[in-house]
Amino acid sequence: MPIRLFDYFRSSASYRVRLALNLKGLEYTQIPIDLRLAEQSTPPYLKINPQGLVPALQIGTEIISQSLAIIEYLDEIYPTIPLLPKDPLQRAKIRSFAQIIACDIHPLNNLRVLNYLRDHLQMNEDQKHHYYHHWLKQGFDTLEEKLKQSTTKHTFCFGNTPCLADICLIPQIYNAQRFHFDLTPYPICLKISEHANKLEAVIKAYPKE
Repeated sequence: MPIRLFDYFRSSASYRVRLALNLKGLEYTQIPIDLRLAEQSTPPYLKINPQGLVPALQIGTEIISQSLAIIEYLDEIYPTIPLLPKDPLQRAKIRSFAQIIACDIHPLNNLRVLNYLRDHLQMNEDQKHHYYHHWLKQGFDTLEEKLKQSTTKHTFCFGNTPCLADICLIPQIYNAQRFHFDLTPYPICLKISEHANKLEAVIKAYPKE
């Protein structure tokens, strides 16, 4: 069945789904939804995703929203090259790491929140950056410590192949660098990202307008 991804090139959540699709070697068609032009709020797109957010993934006639739900669905229906292990404990640890990013860091720093700070709370650029960096620091402090506590050192977050945790980490590092956040205190996170960004599947997912 044909796969269509409604996405925005700089959306972290869309970036995650591109990574998952590429790592699994799946062919898909990208349908750009330009958040700068508020295309996510137009009636045609709201019929696809009533929440008015990206990404949305269409496989055949079915449409799924929310990046982690999409990725886990892809992992279940295309189990070759798994992104989550079979072991329940390891799977829970990977989900926990991924959700620190997807549930605690990213929602505080996404475009609609930053626009609200500017348009409704009248924050200037310096204030917005201070806000953004505050939550990035709290998040990356936790991520780095979790990776330090790992008893086995791997190439990626939880093994020698990319998993859901890496899929969430890579876009978050991209965003942190785009907003000039100092990542030097997080060498493990950086090393994993730098290694991952050499993979063809990851290069192919990189945000390109």
